Order: sequence, then structure tokens, then C-alpha cells
Amino acid sequence: MRALVTGGTGFVGAAVARALLQAGWEVRTLVRKGSDRRNLRQLTVELVEGDLADNTSLARAVAECEALFHVAADYRLGARDPTELYRTNVEGTRNILNAARDAGVARVVYTSSVATMGIPVDGSPGREDTPVALTDMIGHYKRSKFLAEEVAREAARAGTSVIIVNPSTPIGPGDVKPTPTGQMVLDAASGRMPAYVDTGLNIVHVDDVAAGHLLAFHRGRAGERYILGGQDMTLREILVEIAQLVGRRAPRIRLPGGLILPVAYAAEFMARVTGGTTRVTVEGVRMARKRMFFSSEKAARELGYQWRAPTQAFVDAVSWLREQGLLRQ
Repeated sequence: MRALVTGGTGFVGAAVARALLQAGWEVRTLVRKGSDRRNLRQLTVELVEGDLADNTSLARAVAECEALFHVAADYRLGARDPTELYRTNVEGTRNILNAARDAGVARVVYTSSVATMGIPVDGSPGREDTPVALTDMIGHYKRSKFLAEEVAREAARAGTSVIIVNPSTPIGPGDVKPTPTGQMVLDAASGRMPAYVDTGLNIVHVDDVAAGHLLAFHRGRAGERYILGGQDMTLREILVEIAQLVGRRAPRIRLPGGLILPVAYAAEFMARVTGGTTRVTVEGVRMARKRMFFSSEKAARELGYQWRAPTQAFVDAVSWLREQGLLRQ
């Protein structure tokens, strides 16, 4: 069987491509001209140059494919031009799903995010059926992914066999950009996070997320969404674990969220003035006010999804950062 993977040069997409190859699939990847292809160097995949905004290239990419794994997304917080997020995440999803429909692709797995999920006010983990609306989405990244998921559901209602998966916070090897999460791991391992805020994330190994994609293809119900997560951890717990791996002292200073927000506004202002970037964004700080804890019980029950303890994700991420020369110690 042949599958097209969009976003195959990226963190999660490359992991999905590896999992497909290990399962005996033929893999084709959609790659943009001039893209960083380090994640694909050791993989026997067919490369098709194209873009989610170029319908001709999409038709060429999905031709003769039984499956589409649409993983590509613009994952940035505090983007200077948010229209780019909607162009890629929403309209790009619409374009590739239309191309898959026209090509007769049998099944589609669309990679969303837990960013689109609701978080219960009582602090319990979010689930696929936790009530949520567009107005609950903080920032343009979350809004763009929420709207893209609506596009996927519309396609499912129109007859395309689309399964939606919602990874939590993947960590592991191959985060080449890096994503905001990967940058957090790098900063923590490099000792560039002297303090922390009271927030939390659901940590999962990127390879477990990739395995969940294949399970969703084989066992998922069209139109349904499945959280592909792992273990809930506070940010403090995450930083302690990373510090222990690299032999550093974990940060002990806890900063109140109200103190960080003005810093984020100032950092974004300076980035606009200088034309640079900032790691401290208003969007990220606002998101951190809630603990992003989630349950993967539905995926475990319906797909047979499993995940390992997060320690291995941190070990593999740190090892990869060292191999890439990004972590010098």
C-alpha cells in the first residue's frame, strides 16, 4: 500500500513516515521547494515537490495513494503574520482533502492537536467530548487548528473517510525547527530556563504518536477524533527530569503568570521593532495559565493505543540534540 504523508520533513510527520515504512508501506512525502529534508535522509521515501496552496501539485502527490496522512501544519505561537497560519492550517487542509477525495484515496488521517480540545474547569483531564468553542481558543494557532478540524469534519460528513487524531505534547528525536515544545526542551537542557510558571503538559513520545496514526487508519471511526497523549506532568516536573538527564540543577524559582505577561508584551514589541523573534510570546503565556492535561482513554479503548513513560521521550530528545550539536555538553 502507498501513503502520502504531508509534513514529512517535520517532527511528527517524519515519525509517521518512519512508522509506515517499518509497517511495510510505500511512502510518498509532499515537500516544499528548498525545505529542510534532514529528517528524510535515511528514509526510503518518494519525494514530490509541492505546496498546500498549489492544487496541481497536490493532485500529483495523492495520485495512486490508498492513504493520506495529513500532518503538515504551521505550528508557531505569536506569529507576526497570522494569515499564514490560516492559509496553511485551514485552507491547506481544505485543499489536500479535496485532492484526496478527487483521487479516490480510501482513508485519511488528519493530524490536529489537543490545542483544539476543551479543558474542564474542575481541573480534570480534557477529553474528546469536553465542550469547547472557537471563542475558547487562545491565539491564532489554536484558532487555525480548530477551524481546520471543522474542515476535516465537513469532509467526513460529505463522505470522505477522515479520522482525526489529536497529539498532546510530542517529544523525541527529529524536532528540526524546533517546535515551541522542542525549544523548551533545548532551553531546559541548556540551562536557559532559570524559572518556571505553574502550568502543565501531557507528554508523549513522538514515536508513540506516530504508532497512533497507523492505529487510527486501521481501527478509527470516520469523523471521530482521538487524543494521542501520554502522561500529565507539571512544568516543574518536566524541568526536573530534563535537568537530571543533563546533570544540571533544576530551576527553583516559580514566577506568577501575572508577572510574565507584561514581559511577553514587551518582548513581542521589541521583536517587531528589531525584526527579530522572541521565545516569550503573549499567546504562549496566556495558554500556560491552564494545565494542558488530557486523557487518551478513548484511543486506548477503540484503537489499542499505548504510550510509554515520558522519560524515554526526554532521553531520546536530549540524545538527538547532542548528535545535532545543539546541546554542547
